[in-house]
Amino acid sequence: MTKSSPPPVERAFTLIEVMVVIAIITILAAILIPSLNSALESAKATKDLSSLRQIGALMQAYLNDKDQILPATATWPGTNATPVLYPKYVATRLVFQSPFDKRPSLETDLAPVSYSINTKMYAASPGISGNVLKVVSPASTFFMAPTYTGDPRNASSWAGTATSAPDLPVGGAGTRGTHGSGQRINVLFCDWHAQPLTFGPASTEGTFQDTTHPLGLKHWDPTQ
Repeated sequence: MTKSSPPPVERAFTLIEVMVVIAIITILAAILIPSLNSALESAKATKDLSSLRQIGALMQAYLNDKDQILPATATWPGTNATPVLYPKYVATRLVFQSPFDKRPSLETDLAPVSYSINTKMYAASPGISGNVLKVVSPASTFFMAPTYTGDPRNASSWAGTATSAPDLPVGGAGTRGTHGSGQRINVLFCDWHAQPLTFGPASTEGTFQDTTHPLGLKHWDPTQ
């Protein structure tokens, strides 16, 4: 009578082996998560810059029809009752919401608006009274930027809507920038180019700093 072979013994992981695997996973997570967060922030910054450029193109089309006179600062996105950029020049309100703005997206008059026009563009004499043709140095003058208070990572820091876009600046745009560890913010200029600038400290207006010139030639005043 042939004896059957005993069943093979299945080897289980030892406690030490399990602990080594957990340690390796923990180390990999510690390495990869910051890189992933950095990549996500970079993608948001790129989309934010793209949105500013798109708004700039929409504003150009509007100004061509309005003799280069800016719309009212608080209602420039446009509402159902008072159309401006929306809905004549753009079919969706989503372009007015920054990817850093975590509020729920809407397609109503309560739609989030994350950007604001520099209110100095509206100042009367010796200002330009909203006439962009009178901007002295368009490539150096801030036109629009994300506007919020405090930390932009908090949804509660953003307050603008299609019916009430906030003014810019209001004591600066907040206490930290939207990206770059709070040190960077994207800005649209009066010649319609957009670029990231160094940000902070932000207790007063003028906290966007020139990143390309040691004397800091970028500014708020359209008469300079």
